[in-house]
Amino acid sequence: MEAQERITYAQAGVDIEEGARAVDAIKGAVHATYRPEVVGDIGGFGGLFSIAAAKDMVDPLLVSGTDGVGTKLKVAQLINKHDTVGIDLVAMCANDILATGAEPLFFLDYVAVGKLQADAMAEIVGGIAEGCKQAGCALIGGEMAEHPGVMDPDDYDLSGFCVGIVDRATMLDPANVQQGDILVGLASSGLHSNGYSLARKVCIEGKTAEEVLAPCEELDGISLGEAILAPTRMYVKPVLNVLKQCPNAVHALAHITGGGITENLNRALPKTCDAEVKLGTWPVPPIVRMVCNAAHLDETEALKTFNMGIGMVLIVNPAFVGDVFDALEAAGEKPYMIGSIVDGTGSVTYVHDGSLYTYDK
Repeated sequence: MEAQERITYAQAGVDIEEGARAVDAIKGAVHATYRPEVVGDIGGFGGLFSIAAAKDMVDPLLVSGTDGVGTKLKVAQLINKHDTVGIDLVAMCANDILATGAEPLFFLDYVAVGKLQADAMAEIVGGIAEGCKQAGCALIGGEMAEHPGVMDPDDYDLSGFCVGIVDRATMLDPANVQQGDILVGLASSGLHSNGYSLARKVCIEGKTAEEVLAPCEELDGISLGEAILAPTRMYVKPVLNVLKQCPNAVHALAHITGGGITENLNRALPKTCDAEVKLGTWPVPPIVRMVCNAAHLDETEALKTFNMGIGMVLIVNPAFVGDVFDALEAAGEKPYMIGSIVDGTGSVTYVHDGSLYTYDK
């Protein structure tokens, strides 16, 4: 009887030793995100986090959110730049739970790769750790999964999960929104993490890495790659600071993601009000305008595809708008008064048609 050849897990495409090296490579970045509430260390079967702070709340609620980065990763892979997409991952989750007024507490990530390489994984997770530091949450666990035969060796995908906490008594709620409230928009850094299937098709497809990295006059001299990979802005710390400094001033928040202003701001409205957005009251970033022009989008389509320069909208009691602006500007934000709440049915409407790109300082 012939002896059968032994096939190891490594020969099948999964390198456990490289996985161990990857864990060692990310420990420093992970530890840098830790808060006092973290219990234990990475490497266990579950991440532990104390919620002792909840005892000071009247009715504490846990708030969770999960998301990914999407096809923005394809641009990162094209130009071999992987240190910022982790920030996008955290921001997409943390900014979402912030919409309730919640403070992000901890984060877990999932990284699927075709072929695990410790150095590359350290770069990716380093970005996730940086995002956690910007959000003030701890990276307490995650998973690195090697998928030979399912993904190309250089391919990877990211997803994440964020948990925060808010006191029900101070939670932001669309039910609090009233006619006369003011819409305060916070500037985005560009496309953030949405609309990349379209952006890639009209601006990246068919180009080499060298072409994508070349200075672009339309983008004020920076490269298309740099502009399109600008990480999603993290609004957690400045907004939580406003909620603390100006209690009862902010009635609701809208994180502007896929679907643009049109299909996200309405999620922060009651059925008795509309959000009337005044076009031309904020600047549209060059990369956003470039993509919209390349795709020949009209205003209506652009406003329901990209954030168009506004990454977060605060719906503010008009009596406190000055205080909110002062607190945001002190935190380094760029707030814009972009409209108001009017009588309606829970929709987003626009005035000053044709003025989307006409912002004048």
